[in-house]
Amino acid sequence: MSIDPEQPDEAAERVAAALEEIGRLSDERSFEELSIQIQQLTWAHRRQRRLLDAVVAISADKDTRAVLQHIVETAADLVPARYGALGVLGDSGDIIDLITVGVDDEKLRAASGLPQGHGLLRGLIVERKPLRVDEIAADPRSAGFPPDHPVMTTLLGVPLKVRDTVYGNLYLADKHDGTPFSDDDEALLTALASAASVSIENARLYGRLRRAAEHFQRRLLPTLPDLSPLAVEGTYQPASDLPRLGGDWYDAMLLPDGATCVVIGDVTGHDVEAAPLMSQIRNMLRALAYDHCGPPSLIVSRLDHALSMLDDPPTATLLCGRIEGGRDGYTLRWSNAGHLPPLLIGADGDAGYLAPAQHGIPVGIDPSLPRFTHEHPLPPGSTLLLFTDGLVERRNRDIDTGLTALAGHAARLATAPLPQLCADLVAGHDQAFDDDVALLALRIPDSLPSA
Repeated sequence: MSIDPEQPDEAAERVAAALEEIGRLSDERSFEELSIQIQQLTWAHRRQRRLLDAVVAISADKDTRAVLQHIVETAADLVPARYGALGVLGDSGDIIDLITVGVDDEKLRAASGLPQGHGLLRGLIVERKPLRVDEIAADPRSAGFPPDHPVMTTLLGVPLKVRDTVYGNLYLADKHDGTPFSDDDEALLTALASAASVSIENARLYGRLRRAAEHFQRRLLPTLPDLSPLAVEGTYQPASDLPRLGGDWYDAMLLPDGATCVVIGDVTGHDVEAAPLMSQIRNMLRALAYDHCGPPSLIVSRLDHALSMLDDPPTATLLCGRIEGGRDGYTLRWSNAGHLPPLLIGADGDAGYLAPAQHGIPVGIDPSLPRFTHEHPLPPGSTLLLFTDGLVERRNRDIDTGLTALAGHAARLATAPLPQLCADLVAGHDQAFDDDVALLALRIPDSLPSA
């Protein structure tokens, strides 16, 4: 089979059409327009990609102020604009924090304080919708600039809101190329404002949840009685990372036979059930100690049997002690159920843990196992420290290291007032705790008890 060659006229028409198309493409204006379009598409794609990267980075950061700073910097970089600011609104609607880019924030605050939301800013707060101004000075809503504030020409602002709640506003001023803000600029700033709004809302919800959990936990702890001549101080510190309810507690009370009962404990788990279980165990132990006034090993053993009657017995580590006064001074008698040992700090700064070889397992596991009572003198002016593991445990650190550090720190506070001692021991870790902390400190008087 043969193929007929193309007719000369048809070929000529094809060549002419091709040359005409090439001529159109080679036109200088067409090339310039095509180049501009390509650049615009490329820049839009890059900006969208950088916007996505910024939102991902924002979602990964837990520090709210660092997140907001990143949002302002990203907005000023992507538009790009000479100045940027993010104003955070309080519950009353006033600006309570300001994060800026391109402005000397500290100098501005020192001179004028936080913005009061007058003029254009007030309009944005009240109207809750994006605002674009091409000439700030000519806008009738403008209230001018405070002293030492840079003079700005153009403004783009969008509210930070989730549903009907406004958390603040995000502003940009004066694009680097001098052009007014565009629809694309507004869309980008709105996207960043949405990310900022969620970050602020989550931080405030977290704060409310944390405060509610801590308030509930503290309500379950006792008000310590007057144990004179012994001095006593209790401290509770919730975990730093999560607003979770813990099972740590302390307790102290006078017994009918004149002895002082002291308790420190930690219920297993950190869910919503831990705190009510802690309260249940604490009250059971209180009743047993007050009713029997026997050796601590007997009290803890009776608690074991009481817990075994429950369908799902809770488990807890605890230390139950009796401080008894006599002609020869004060003595601590205690039973340890799987808990950390007490720390005894002498008035001379000598500190050591009371850790006999025999100690029991946590309560709520096996009531048939024996409990042991230990005894140790409490010298005049000494301090007895009972605590839970949150005070000494840290991620990636051996607990013995934490115990050694606590003993050294407490020794330096041997004669400090008990409120200061407790506060300093807690503050010594920069308020960063992986677990709840309960701390009970008792100071032995300098004089011997009366007969």
